[in-house]
Amino acid sequence: MSDSIIVTSITLVYLVAVLWLGLRARSQNSSSLEGYVAGGRHVGVVILFFILGAEIFSAFAFLGAPGWAYKHGSPAFYILAYLSLVPIVIWSVGPRVADLGRKRGYLTQGDLLADHYDSKPLGVFAGLIGVVALVPYLTIQIAGAGLLFQAATDGLVPFWLGALLAFLVVTAYVFCSGLSGIGWTNLMQGIMMIAIAWFLGLAIPDSLYGGVGEMFSKIQLEMPEYLTMPGATGMGWGAFSTAILISAFGSAMWPHLFMKFYSADSGRSLRRVSVLYPLYAYLLVPLLFIGFAGILAFADTPLERPDTVLLKLVMEVADFSPWIIGLMLSGALAAAMSTGANLAHTAGVVLVRDVFCATVMREASDAAAVKLTRWSVVAVSLLAYVIALLNPSSLVLLLLGAYGLIVQLMPMALGALFFPQLKRQSVMAGAAVGSGLFLLFQFAVDSPFGWHAGVWGLLGNIAVITLFQMAVAKKPAAREAAI
Repeated sequence: MSDSIIVTSITLVYLVAVLWLGLRARSQNSSSLEGYVAGGRHVGVVILFFILGAEIFSAFAFLGAPGWAYKHGSPAFYILAYLSLVPIVIWSVGPRVADLGRKRGYLTQGDLLADHYDSKPLGVFAGLIGVVALVPYLTIQIAGAGLLFQAATDGLVPFWLGALLAFLVVTAYVFCSGLSGIGWTNLMQGIMMIAIAWFLGLAIPDSLYGGVGEMFSKIQLEMPEYLTMPGATGMGWGAFSTAILISAFGSAMWPHLFMKFYSADSGRSLRRVSVLYPLYAYLLVPLLFIGFAGILAFADTPLERPDTVLLKLVMEVADFSPWIIGLMLSGALAAAMSTGANLAHTAGVVLVRDVFCATVMREASDAAAVKLTRWSVVAVSLLAYVIALLNPSSLVLLLLGAYGLIVQLMPMALGALFFPQLKRQSVMAGAAVGSGLFLLFQFAVDSPFGWHAGVWGLLGNIAVITLFQMAVAKKPAAREAAI
């Protein structure tokens, strides 16, 4: 039996196991909209921990994080820095969102914004932005699955077929089971990811250098620029710090993370998850080790695509058996599929709940909304698969743009949660100006001081909101003086 057949067989067994578990997880709650979307609002600490973890750790965990460490060196630790701030967001925002959702029946971010600001168009706007941002994100998960299959099986499973297999499995159990299927498969895949990541993160440095400590000692002697800021590529402290802030705040505004707060059985469960969340972040530590291992391994022949460093090390440099490669592929697929399931689920829900039900389906029944949501999951996933096959070179730019735009919803969302004095006109004007500034500094003009463009957008956003609020406050005062 050839190595490629062994790798493919292991991976197919894994896919069948995920599909079986996802379909078995279907419950009676999945037939109602609240059950399909939020699991009946009864999701406990353990499942919630893995669901929220899978929201963050995607195909980029196994491809992008090692690639960033390999290419840039120490600036890659910004990933660990921003993940340390995510628990603060979950602790402070999550319980409030869950409580409002339970009291008022919210299921999406758009529900909250539309109700608080008494503006259905605002909810539709937030929904459209959410779907536009989620599609390229989902595309990257599907494309990552195809790339992993193609590389690990040495071309036996081509890119299009590998991406299709992952797309079909995820779509099937999300279609049938909703959040229940996502929760139980994320539990399985989360354990798989952590185990494989730590095995590879320790085994590769040991195979090449004799251990993690020895690896860093050799890098320090031969290429020390990779171990000091601003790293090998000149990422300054301004860019490093602002990337941390935008990543932390932006993560909280992604519709798929925000929406999962509604599924918690209580605010107390979310706070417990926030305390445990750094344990999931340890997944990134061994994956960063793998990236550093590639610095000296490929010093003479640098990789054209840094995000392939893990695959190259496992298959061409380290002496691993096909059984280990098959498990590696399964672990990496777990990262792509667990996040992909959340993204497909959220995009389908947001499209129906925030856009269709607020416009052309205002009188739709609960059963009709669930049915359309299921098929919207299929449609969105199919669109992402087609885009993945086209492989547009601007896909990463689209994702970066979506991230910078998503974070502009933060003042609006925080106003709905904690600052009721903020007016609809203020937050809408702030979001418009902030988005414009971000696009300007991201794509047209160099960002001042090398800061992340999203920071300038967010500062402009807050400044406009402040000016509008001051103008609103002056008008009543002027009227009173006239009287």
